[in-house]
Amino acid sequence: MPASQSGSPSGGDPAALPASTDEPLETLSRGGRWLVLFAAFSGWMFAGWEMSLLPLAARSATIGMVREQVASGAAEPLAPEQLDDLSAEWFAKYIAAFLFGAALGGWLLGVYGDRAGRVKAMTVSVLWYSLLTAASYFVSTPAQLAAMRFLACMGIGGMWPAGVALVSEAWPDVSRPTLAGLIGASANVGIALLGVVVERFDQWFGLPLTPDSWRWIMLLGGLPALLGVVCLWVPESPRWLREQRRQRDRATPPPSQLKEIFRPPLLSRTLAGIAIGTIPLLGAWGAQKWIVPWADKVGAEIGQLSLKANVQFWWAVGATIGSLCGGWLATLLGRRTTYFLVSLGALLLSGVIFQHTTPEPTLNFMGLVFLLGLITTVYFGWLPLFLPELFPTRVRATGAGVSFNSGRIISGAVVLASVHFMPMLGGDYAKIGSAARWVYAAGMLVILAVPPPLKSIED
Repeated sequence: MPASQSGSPSGGDPAALPASTDEPLETLSRGGRWLVLFAAFSGWMFAGWEMSLLPLAARSATIGMVREQVASGAAEPLAPEQLDDLSAEWFAKYIAAFLFGAALGGWLLGVYGDRAGRVKAMTVSVLWYSLLTAASYFVSTPAQLAAMRFLACMGIGGMWPAGVALVSEAWPDVSRPTLAGLIGASANVGIALLGVVVERFDQWFGLPLTPDSWRWIMLLGGLPALLGVVCLWVPESPRWLREQRRQRDRATPPPSQLKEIFRPPLLSRTLAGIAIGTIPLLGAWGAQKWIVPWADKVGAEIGQLSLKANVQFWWAVGATIGSLCGGWLATLLGRRTTYFLVSLGALLLSGVIFQHTTPEPTLNFMGLVFLLGLITTVYFGWLPLFLPELFPTRVRATGAGVSFNSGRIISGAVVLASVHFMPMLGGDYAKIGSAARWVYAAGMLVILAVPPPLKSIED
């Protein structure tokens, strides 16, 4: 672990119980801070890699496994239209499994991060999501794939609160909008990277992502396990270490982190965090992600098998820029104004795409997809800036994790419920996305009721 050097204390936690305020705060060496940033950026980048893996493979995997079941006599043959309807239904279930798993992991590993340390939680998260994704290579039914997705995505959920809390506390004197933007952008770098890799595997190795050739992408999900090994050398947050010493010195044990955030005075902040965390997630997974299987279906019909990968790539390029700018825009325009304008832009642009276009390998369509990624992922540069500001150090990872991952539970429930309404929309991906986009209108209202953040992340 890199050596640390002594530094001056940065003040008292505004929400902390009475404690000594003259305790020196250790600071990380320059190399230690850069290692923290590298590990957190890479951990969330590969989480994005894992998140985008199944949207790319979902339709091919479902059709491929159903065909295998038919060939073995375990299922009855289905007409092409029935296969399309079934793949749409399972796509929604895969998304719900991801959201539920990530939410549970965010809660459990967020609490673990506050108790055992940010670095330990981050290491466990990376190894968890990478190894279990690779194990999905062996599934034989859509239900098994959904179950494995639930388990693997617990690690993805745990990465976010641990990484955000660690970076926020390791770099307190650096522009937080810049750090928030970097962390928010990293997942989209992973999404874009996987899109490029999938296209190159087709061109270089003759491995297209089709119903007959999809399992190999699950093995790619195991690559981030190497990062989990690197995390063993990442230094722990000095602020977390100081808080642990303070808690040991108190005459009475501290309250449970999870109980504390659901009690006054933090209850209102927790509910606000849940509300503002739900809208971006429900919009992303309930509306936008339908563009990928939509492009998959159209691409198969017109002989453009790489269309879905190209759509994901251009969305992710825009998303990388948008999430990178999220923290800066929040500082420039204000927290509420930024969130409101992004919600309005997402509502209008997603309506244009789902109602007035069809996926095609043209500059016009890819440009719209790029803009959609650019606008809607400003949220994910905004959230790493805002959510840590809502909570004091002792419950920061728990509070941020619960806020973000409660949004996943709500989003997962909505997506799962949408399965029952798909027959009304004829399994039409465009109609599903168009109906789900109205969640952004709710975001325009929710942000008006959010309380102000704490004055400073420096405790």
